[in-house]
Formats: sequence, structure tokens, C-alpha cells
Amino acid sequence: MKLFSNEIVFRGHPDKVCDQISDAILDECIKQDKYSRVAVETVGGKGKIFITGEITTKAKLNIEKIVKGILDEIGYDSSAYEIIDNIGRQSSDIALGVDIGGAGDQGMMFGYACDDTEELLPLAQVILQKLSKEYFALTKRYNDFLPDGKAQITGYYDDNFKLIKIKTFTISYQNLEVNREFTDKIIKDIAIDICNEYGIEIEEFLINPTGKFLIGGFEGDAGLTGRKIVVDTYHSFANVGGGAFSGKDCTKVDRSGAYKARQIAKRMLRQHNLRWCEVQLSYAIGKAEPLAIYIDSSIGNIKPSEELYRECKPLNIIHDLDLRKPIYKHTAMFGHFGNNDFEWEK
Repeated sequence: MKLFSNEIVFRGHPDKVCDQISDAILDECIKQDKYSRVAVETVGGKGKIFITGEITTKAKLNIEKIVKGILDEIGYDSSAYEIIDNIGRQSSDIALGVDIGGAGDQGMMFGYACDDTEELLPLAQVILQKLSKEYFALTKRYNDFLPDGKAQITGYYDDNFKLIKIKTFTISYQNLEVNREFTDKIIKDIAIDICNEYGIEIEEFLINPTGKFLIGGFEGDAGLTGRKIVVDTYHSFANVGGGAFSGKDCTKVDRSGAYKARQIAKRMLRQHNLRWCEVQLSYAIGKAEPLAIYIDSSIGNIKPSEELYRECKPLNIIHDLDLRKPIYKHTAMFGHFGNNDFEWEK
């Protein structure tokens, strides 16, 4: 057996809040102008939310209203924050290639699927995604639970990298610190119930290992869009291309290419009866056809077809996955993969 760990951050974690703000701005642009070009970054900390980046759109935006709407929805007091709008227009140099169907950036993207769960994701990742959703519900049900937090699983794995048992389930959650016995029991019971669904035993819990977690959110830590790319993808069970998703419109292959790679990995898993599959796409900015498609799997390398290269051109990805819709804030809440509401997961 081997030990392996993976992590998630809750919806109220400062980095995740910044992801949701950036994607909420993207969604509002798309609602009004589906051909908007958006690359928005959010920085938060100590009473200030700073929005920067580039947008080219016909949309009329009230940035302060969008930002404060997200803060209030998550559970923060939006009146306590100054919103600073530093957004500019996207470079016309980039548009030269994108307007003719080329990729909006260069880089490599990875997609992954495995047969661990019905979501075709690693079991420990699915457990943490479910915990994250349940935790957000707790913050709406009880005043004791505050928005910020994260969780980590350190598990025992067999030679086929299947989770056998959880050695340590670590949960750090912000709370009022007035009734810890009550709140700790609630969150432990939720974690146990989720694991019981899959027949997974937990050896030990570490709950707020420092002993206290009262100061959180932007008062406890700065936040930044795109700083949780491992959480957003496959929790380190697969490679990460390096490009963040949130705040980027679908012409940016950092995002659309990663969604297509995930769809291809799922397809290959089923077609070839695989235990796992990992797909890499790579692009040059302004060029439509991928530079390369690499497919690795539990049975070795799978050669991509010419048809697959055509399928992975940016405009074809956008059409096939219906990416000119305001769906992106939802992806930034609890995970970009495993939710059948998303076209690349259907």
C-alpha cells in the first residue's frame, strides 16, 4: 500500500471567492454579448477587492454590483469592502489570431478520467467535492459555521491506485469558536456519511489542527484568481497544464481545451474499457489546429485520429461544448469536473 493526499478548498476560501468573482464578471459579459473577450483577475484582501485584466465587449457592466453580489451570496459582508475597478481592453494583437479561429493562448492542457466512481473521477476527489457542497449548506443553516475552509484526505492506495482506506481526514473550517464540540461533530458526521456511501473507513480526523479558526476570509488571507489550479482539476491525481480557468472566456484554450481534454478522456475510457486515461492537448496562440494530442492510458499510448485533431480546433470545441453561455460562476464553486450540468461531463 502507498499513501497519497489530495485537497479541496471550500467556496468561501479567499482564492475561490476570487475565482467566482472573475467568472461572475465573465458570465455577465456573455449574458449581454456572447462574443465577449474576457481575461479578468481578482485580488482580495483586508477590506479591498481589486479587479484587473482585459475585456472587449458590448456589455454594460456594473463591476461593484457583481462583486458585492458574490460576497453576499457566499456569506461575507459586502459593505465592508472597497471595490477597485482596473479593467482595460484586450490587446488587438491577440485578436488577429483569435478572430480567424485560432487559439487565444499557447500552452498545454490535460484531461483525466478513471473508473473509480460514476463521475469517472478519483474517489477521494469526489468525497471532497461532496464535502465542500455540504459545508456551504452548513453555513446557510447554522450561524456557527463561517464561509472559509479547506479539507484534505491522506489515503491508503493499492497497486492500481484505488483508495482502500483514509488514514487522516483533515478539515480546517472557520467558525465562531463558541461551540466546537457541536460544530466538530456535525462536520465529522457529514464526512463519515459521505465515506460510508463508498465503504471507506476513516482512521483519524484532524479538525482545525492549530486549535482555532475564527479569523478567515480576506481578513485572514489574501485571495487571487487562478491560485487553486490543482483543486480545480484533478487534485494532483493527474498532470496540470499550468493555466488557470476562471475569468477566461472560451477562446482561451487554457479553459476550453482542458474541458475538451476531459471529455476525450471520458470517451476513451469507455471506448477502450480503461482503468484510467489522461489526454494532453497543446496549442500555439493564433493557430487553430492543436500542435499535438497525446493520449496515455492504463493500456499504454493511444494514437489520436485526424478527426480528433479537427474536433480540437478552438471554434469546434466552443460549438461542441456550447461554451458561449453564462455557466462559469457555477464551475468555480465546487469543481469544474464531475457535474453533469456541464456539457463536457454529459
